[in-house]
Order: sequence, then structure tokens, then C-alpha cells
Amino acid sequence: MNITKGKIQSAKKVVIYGAEGIGKSTFAAQFPEPLFIDTEGSTKELDVARFDKPTSWAMLLQQIDYVIANKPCKTLVIDTIDWAESQCLESVCAAHGKKGIEDFGYGNGYVYEKEEFGKFLNKLNDVINAGINVVLTAHAIMRKFEQPDEIGSYDRWELKLGKKTTNLISPLVKEWSDMLLFANYKTLSVAVDKDGKKHKAQGGKRVMFTAHHPCWDAKNRYGLAEELPFEYEQIKSIIEVNAAPVRTEPPEKSAEELPETLPDNSEPSGIPKALADLMFANKVTEEMIRAVVAKKGYFPADMPIASYPEDFVNGVLVGAWEQVFKAIAEMMDDKYPF
Repeated sequence: MNITKGKIQSAKKVVIYGAEGIGKSTFAAQFPEPLFIDTEGSTKELDVARFDKPTSWAMLLQQIDYVIANKPCKTLVIDTIDWAESQCLESVCAAHGKKGIEDFGYGNGYVYEKEEFGKFLNKLNDVINAGINVVLTAHAIMRKFEQPDEIGSYDRWELKLGKKTTNLISPLVKEWSDMLLFANYKTLSVAVDKDGKKHKAQGGKRVMFTAHHPCWDAKNRYGLAEELPFEYEQIKSIIEVNAAPVRTEPPEKSAEELPETLPDNSEPSGIPKALADLMFANKVTEEMIRAVVAKKGYFPADMPIASYPEDFVNGVLVGAWEQVFKAIAEMMDDKYPF
């Protein structure tokens, strides 16, 4: 049995949520050498590195796998997880042939989504284990909170996830994080008459809260003050104590990577964008897809992908892309053994 003592330095898991337009993306962009998975186009005005916008849950997971394998950055930013959760829901529904999460019945769909999102967070732990910080951004929403042991209710800020899934996914995200920061504008009430009976709001200073409060969730493991200016410099010494080196040499070829003799793929026409993006990113042609589909006995090899049923494209080709891609790689290895 190996026993260690003392602090263990590691990459950090940070969640930043707050009011619309407060500068969450700009804040995240100041982390060491960030690489964005920009799901909303919020980094267009920022000089940062970014992946192509993921158009499916499978594509998002592939981008994370790429970071784990190649270490192209010191910080991976997913901006925002609101969108990531909606893609997770679509993937779960497509994989089970459902049009919506309610079609599962008896709350089963939400259980499937919680399991899938838990796997997503586990994959982000692999990014952490590779020495790369992970930053998740999210919008905030104010909801009515009923205190179980008190009379009455009050408003509180929460992560803006699915209206019916927040209670399942939000606890997972908060427990996963090392640092949960809530950013908001601090407004001051200033008296405008001599008697002090009339007041008006002034200020608008941007602040971040780092500890739990009845009106919001926040936490940190590093002894930060409960309220700080919303500036990266306030946490810089904590984040940059452990930074992974950025890989500069070409990555080694993966065992599942297609042979170099495969032709480059141009974006297919008449194919749903979610599948087309996966094909383009992995240099997969329409002929390869059709050959594998025919080999598995789904549709004839001469049937164009544009004619495939929508549920087959979303549920099988996109929803189970890893298996599809593996089958293509095996087929091409047979065709090009050297």
C-alpha cells in the first residue's frame, strides 16, 4: 500500500456562471493557453484558439478525446455547458429512437441523460489527469426557491441548464468542480433625499462570489475571500501553479486512425450537418459510410446517405459514431493492409 502525505498539485476544474454579458468568455480566455470548444460563437471577438463549433454530442466528445491524446493546450474551455447539455439530450433521444425526453416515460429519459452527462464529466477528469485545466462556463438564471423547513420562498441564482433537468445535472457539475464561481453586477442603493427615504440604484461593478450563499451556489477549496473583483488576477496564482506543457511535435498515430492513403474528404452535400462535420473531421467519405452500412445489412451500397431515414442518421451514424468509425477503420485496414 502506497501512502502519500501533503498537498498534491494538479490541474484545476473551474465552473464560471453568471449574468448575460458579464464577461465569462473573456475571463476564461485569460487562463493559460486556452483552447475553446465554442458552442455559441461567443469568442468571435477574442484572439483565442478554438475548435470548429461541434454540431453533435459525438463531435464534442471527439474534440475532448483529441485534447487528451495530443495535449494542444494548457486549458480546455467549454463555452457553454448549457448547449452541451442540450446536445446530450438530443443524443440520448436519438440513440433510443425517441423524439423527446418525455417519450421515455416514468422519468427514465432523465436517468439516461444523467448517466451520459456523468460519463462526459469523467472524460473531463481524463483531461485533468493529462495536466490540463478545464473551465466550464454557463449562464445563470433566477428561480424561485422553496425552503423545506421554512415558511415562504425567495429568489436564488442557479446554473441555467434544462428546465426539467437542472436538479439532476447541476449537482453533478457543482460536485465535479474545484472552484465554482458566480459572477454578477454589484448594485449599490444610494439615498437621493435628505431624509434617506428615497433611494436609487448605482454602480454595476463586476464581482465574483466564491462561497455558498442562500441566493446562489459557489465554492472553492483554496481559502478565497467570499467576494472578489471579477478579474482573473484574483485566482491566477492558484491556476498557474500547475500548467501542462503544450505539445509541439506531431502526435503519434492512433491505432484507430485511418491509413494515410485515404483521400481527403470535402464536405458532403445533401447530408445532415452533424454527420457531415464528423465525416469531414475524420476524413471519411460518403462511399466509406455507404460501404459499412451495406456490410452491416442496413441499406444497399448504392443508396445515398441523403436518402437514409433521419432516425438512422441521428441514432446510429451520429449517436454511435465511435463504433461506426471503428468499423470503417477495420474495413479500410482490410483494403489497405500496408
